[in-house]
Amino acid sequence: LGGQQEHPSPYFWGFPRYVFSWHCPNGPGLSCPFLIDTSGAYFRRDGVAGNYLGGMSPSEEEEPDPSDLSVDHDYFQEQVWPRLARRVPAFESLRVRASWAGYYDYNTFDRNGVLGPHPRLENMFLAAGFSGHGLQHSPAAGRAVAELLIKGRYETLDLRRLGWDRLVAGEPLEEHGV
Repeated sequence: LGGQQEHPSPYFWGFPRYVFSWHCPNGPGLSCPFLIDTSGAYFRRDGVAGNYLGGMSPSEEEEPDPSDLSVDHDYFQEQVWPRLARRVPAFESLRVRASWAGYYDYNTFDRNGVLGPHPRLENMFLAAGFSGHGLQHSPAAGRAVAELLIKGRYETLDLRRLGWDRLVAGEPLEEHGV
């Protein structure tokens, strides 16, 4: 994975990602949805006062050092901002107010979540590796883990295919919708 350093887990890894916050009083209105441009730049409104959040994942060649969580402001100026300004002309005058970095965590085996009891550690349940879909999948994943803990089985949704068995067997869960 892009010359990454050895990590204690062979399946879960994170790459630094930057999020930028800016003000643009003439930007898209309240009806503007979360938007991902075809270039990969994305943004969404942040409240009602002309504030926005956004960023863009770097190419594999531009991946930042995973041990450094300092924000690369040049990346925004050179890569993100021009794409945003092409998509939304009002963003030509945006002003970055804040930024932060965090890890984009995912399952390197097949880029799908891993859910359920650990195959070797008794009484350990996991819901991890969902990458950028974690927030979207969290209601179902939370319910599934709760059912496993309380009832000992899935009841609402059968999510066994997201279990550890596929990792142990070396059989990735192919995602055809991406």
